[in-house]
Amino acid sequence: MVLFANQFQSVVEWNETRDDVIFFKWQNNELKKDSRLIIRPGQDAIFLYNGRIEGIFEDPGSYDIESQIIPFLTTLKSFKFGFNTPLKAEVVFINTKEFLVKWGTKNPVNLKHPKLAGGMPIRCFGTFAFKVSDRDVFIEKIAGIRQTFFVDDVKERMISALNPLLMSWIAKEGHDMFNLQADGDSISKGIKGDLDYDLLKIGLTVTDFRIESFSYPEEIVRMQNKVAGQAMVDDVLKYQNVALADSMEKGTGDGMAANMAQMQMGFMMGQEMVKQMEQQKSEGKAPADGAYPNFCPNCGAKTTGSNFCGECGTKLR
Repeated sequence: MVLFANQFQSVVEWNETRDDVIFFKWQNNELKKDSRLIIRPGQDAIFLYNGRIEGIFEDPGSYDIESQIIPFLTTLKSFKFGFNTPLKAEVVFINTKEFLVKWGTKNPVNLKHPKLAGGMPIRCFGTFAFKVSDRDVFIEKIAGIRQTFFVDDVKERMISALNPLLMSWIAKEGHDMFNLQADGDSISKGIKGDLDYDLLKIGLTVTDFRIESFSYPEEIVRMQNKVAGQAMVDDVLKYQNVALADSMEKGTGDGMAANMAQMQMGFMMGQEMVKQMEQQKSEGKAPADGAYPNFCPNCGAKTTGSNFCGECGTKLR
């Protein structure tokens, strides 16, 4: 795609054929008496004469150069076109919209960590938005030496400054090195302020900056997945125990599942009783005279008042 200025019939305009151009300088610097200026929505037209800004026109429309433009220019308002003498001036068109750009770190950012030799390399991905905020500075720094200026030019400048900013703000705001996403908003705000300060030097401002994701080395990801899996197993076991107790209390469940739950609960109760009796023996305690345990300490079967267990024959007293 090629940018071009329609110079036929003395028309000064910028026909945008791509949406990543921030400014475009009209190539023919001779304005004739019958020239017309066309400004489209989202464009500003800036007239330059001898390298100085003479006038800025923002409202979309079609204007006659001699009668509607020249009278409003700073030093040229008394200029009268000669019959065949064109006015040598430059016209710069600036795209006034906000540009949204996706970005990603070119190289990994090595973050210092005491347990990782050489640090932990991470990559970051996200978006940022910017727009022209100071036309005078922008024209002085950029338009004076460039024919066109693209979004990629700004992106390249931003990327070159990003790695040291990431290291600085992660060190300030990154409370958990292995879960930086939790601090992504505060890290993004800090970087946005520093980038904005840098781009203001060329007349641009950063309107938004976001970190959408942090990318860790594969071994770190495997470790995180393993820890998450172990935590999930613990949670599932806790859930099963709570559900089992709730089911037994409410009498819900049927068939084999209910029987298995009852058997498991009875086994657990028998184990607990055995532990209590063993504890009593170790403390030198015994059942009171005439008293029998309610359950056999060996097999857990319910006793019937006999001196011996009816299931396994263990002596009860």
